[in-house]
Amino acid sequence: MSEDRHPQTGQPVGEPVDGPPAQRPGQVTLTGRYGRLEKLSPAHAAPLWEAVQGHDRIWTYMPSSGPYADAGAFSALIEARVTQDDPYFYAIVDSAGHAVGMIALTNIQPAHRAIEVAHVLYAPTMQRTPLATEAQYLLARYAFETLGYRRYEWKCDALNAPSRRAALRYGFSFEGIFRQHMIAKGRNRDTAWYAMLDIEWSQRKANFERWLAPENFSADGRQMTSLSALNGATE
Repeated sequence: MSEDRHPQTGQPVGEPVDGPPAQRPGQVTLTGRYGRLEKLSPAHAAPLWEAVQGHDRIWTYMPSSGPYADAGAFSALIEARVTQDDPYFYAIVDSAGHAVGMIALTNIQPAHRAIEVAHVLYAPTMQRTPLATEAQYLLARYAFETLGYRRYEWKCDALNAPSRRAALRYGFSFEGIFRQHMIAKGRNRDTAWYAMLDIEWSQRKANFERWLAPENFSADGRQMTSLSALNGATE
């Protein structure tokens, strides 16, 4: 941890931080090789419902949403999310033009240049595909390079082992467990905290791009080098 000395008292203090506040996320389209992120709209409700209906397991660790019994209830969720500015939601659209997931930026703090990626919902057809990783890359690049954030957070239920593995695989660093952090759907939730910093982004970006490159995949779609290995993913 870097420190400086207070000019009057000599006490240890943090280093000065220059630069303007970060920007708030907005209505952009972030396009990659395998798909794109675009502002969530009511038009995404029907294809998203088709992609996620009947898959209750994907909602277990969502602190306040799902699962949904029918398209009407799910559409009401989308209608509510479309109007929010924190969290700010994006639809994940595959190369065929089908909405197959959602993702959001939240806990938006422009003055402190800190922001969190959250509400990650991948349809089963999207899970463990290059698009699942590319969506994370596109949003992180947007947060660091366009919006100007210096801290990018990932938080999840401490019991959600796949989410915790994913955070490390994507290059986030584990920072600790917030015990009894919230009550989620009537149950205790301890929350695992992870973060990525702007000073780490250039290497994380290079690792994402190396993994996403077509030459990293065999003819049958198998990865040649894992992103976990590139990022030294251990906890």
